[in-house]
Amino acid sequence: MSILYWLLILWSYSADYFVFGMKELQQKELPQFPSLELLAKHVVEGFIVGLHKSPFHGFSVEFSEHRLYNQGESTRHIDWKIYGKTDKLFVKRFEEETNLRCQIVIDTSNSMFFPVYKNVDINNPNKAVFSIYAAATLMHMLQKQRDAVGLTFFNTDIQLHTQAKSAQIHHKSLITELSKLLINPNFKQKQESNIVDALHFVAENIHKRSMVIIFSDMFDFGSTDDRIFDALQHLKYNKHEVVLFHVVDKNKEIDFDFDNKPYKFIDMETGEEVKIKPHEVKAEYIKAINDFASQLKLRCSQYDIDFVEADINKSLEQVLMPFLVRRNKLK
Repeated sequence: MSILYWLLILWSYSADYFVFGMKELQQKELPQFPSLELLAKHVVEGFIVGLHKSPFHGFSVEFSEHRLYNQGESTRHIDWKIYGKTDKLFVKRFEEETNLRCQIVIDTSNSMFFPVYKNVDINNPNKAVFSIYAAATLMHMLQKQRDAVGLTFFNTDIQLHTQAKSAQIHHKSLITELSKLLINPNFKQKQESNIVDALHFVAENIHKRSMVIIFSDMFDFGSTDDRIFDALQHLKYNKHEVVLFHVVDKNKEIDFDFDNKPYKFIDMETGEEVKIKPHEVKAEYIKAINDFASQLKLRCSQYDIDFVEADINKSLEQVLMPFLVRRNKLK
């Protein structure tokens, strides 16, 4: 097994730091987090000042089926392509839809709990904490316009999957689930990511056209890149609008910013270890990880998937606001 492969799956600083951080998580000694709901409301209020209209909108009409044209009615919705093939007049029927349905999908595999800090909070987040607060913020925006929201957690398999609903009591239950994940992250060794099966599951279990918002680092080393891209394409094939927040610690995972001294890297999902001096593999590592990130971004563009670079070293506002402004301008 090559050193490069090891480094592509290892996301912790040193042996002592990793073990100490994991002990903290297992003992549930994480600091008290601010209320998800209150923080989300505060952030959303700041967004609304800068946005002239909601960045989220429902699918106003959706094609349902064809029916025979009745003489005397409007020709506006005649399908002329069908007429050219059959020499018969058919009219497109549409199903009216007013509200948006959104499924928020969060990767809860062990790599999402990198970096392993003694004190994890919104100002010093790991990837999971950042994703949870960002999801709560978007959920609050959607709830304000009475859109339906569902929630999915996955790691090796599906941990939680709720249908999208707009009721206030349902919204409260989703905030509760996010809060439980925040306080008790269920961090275990050998808890890997299976993003391929998770996305196929979501695609098959959302029965109406929806917006699917994914928070993940997209590290699934049991699968090839093509399988990951096929899973994303499955969502688009089923006519869902897809937004991918690619959640990373840019300093460590992309720029490989480590001091020039020996480190023991530990795979947070399998516990396997390798000792290496970062500068010996840095150039090769950066090339490989940037190639993966570029390919992911390119495929998302090809599939018309909204790709959002979510660096946890930035604030929620710095990551979410450009995304929301971009959506606002597209309307």
